[in-house]
Amino acid sequence: MAQSAIGVRSAHGAGNRSRPAGSRPSDLGSADCGPAVTDEAFGAIDLGSNNCRLLIARPAHGRPAHGRPFRVLEAYSSLVRLGEDLQRSGRLSQAAMDRAVEALSVCAQKLRRRRVTRLRAVTTEACRRAANGDDFVRRVAEETGLTLEVISEREEVGLAADGCTSLIDRRVPHALILDIGGGSTEISHLAVEDHGDPDAPGAPGAVVRVVDWCSLPAGVVNFSERFGGREVTPSAYRAMKEEVRGAVIDFEKRNGLRQLLRQRKVQLIGTSGTVTTLAGVHLDLASYRRTRVDGYRLKLPAVRAISARISAMSYGERAAQGCIGEGRADLVIAGCAILDALCDLWPASALRVADRGLREGILLHLMHEAGMTRPGATQPEAPR
Repeated sequence: MAQSAIGVRSAHGAGNRSRPAGSRPSDLGSADCGPAVTDEAFGAIDLGSNNCRLLIARPAHGRPAHGRPFRVLEAYSSLVRLGEDLQRSGRLSQAAMDRAVEALSVCAQKLRRRRVTRLRAVTTEACRRAANGDDFVRRVAEETGLTLEVISEREEVGLAADGCTSLIDRRVPHALILDIGGGSTEISHLAVEDHGDPDAPGAPGAVVRVVDWCSLPAGVVNFSERFGGREVTPSAYRAMKEEVRGAVIDFEKRNGLRQLLRQRKVQLIGTSGTVTTLAGVHLDLASYRRTRVDGYRLKLPAVRAISARISAMSYGERAAQGCIGEGRADLVIAGCAILDALCDLWPASALRVADRGLREGILLHLMHEAGMTRPGATQPEAPR
């Protein structure tokens, strides 16, 4: 449910806070579209187990640039590690909550400055699992003026699918979206139901239906805590892969995806920091650039080669990589292992890299509710 920006404007203290360590404005580049349809600004916040992300945009006229039917005004991302130590304690730690509140206060400041009138702020796996998740949500409201919604796995899958539909190839009847998060990995099987001409003037993204989905308790934060982050042995890497494969095998059996892959009827889309990081390393970028990465087709042999290359690096070497950095150097190998396992199971020719997902899905829904865009993917049923 969208919230009014009145609550955002009442946030206190945000204006005096400095940018949290590990935060950075996103590289928007040419992702902005043409002139906006309205002066009304929309906002989406995604507070995950690892990152806090904000996107502010307006609907745009004409054919979407880079598949986005809106003009991005501002984007922000901060590494907060909200799910740190959650697996052991069952609770959000004081330090993790402090980092998240600091980042959300920065978001509130940006929302006020951009005069956002429609906002939705959601949080996912860490708050779903934590015994003190409700207490944290109340603290966020008191200190920032933001109302956080703890959304279900089912809704998370649907919103992420909506955010990625513009990257789906309509000529391929099925899509598999891999979303590797901090505390979990969501996998969704989509049926592509719109086979129109993607090159037609003004053509929107594909129309899709969520056929099935699953959520694995495997994310970069909890796997790094269990199997090691700074130093990861080959046996630990293999153990991570085996755990992921075992957790997803029932999903594979009931969807028959390997058979569909053999028939070249499935496309893979990866939406996560792991996937975008691997693409940035593959492209040898000195620093991350969204406009180079989003939509890039990464061949699966390259995925395996980059994963092996990163896994062989020392912690210091990973930290020195411009697209990894010190903040993610102890998490990236766990992400490589998760992705490696999924690509072994579903060996498509390439993985489409998506630097988009839940935030974009939220914005599309907010704009649809305001009568400015068409609806996105059908919301998924409970997993079979």
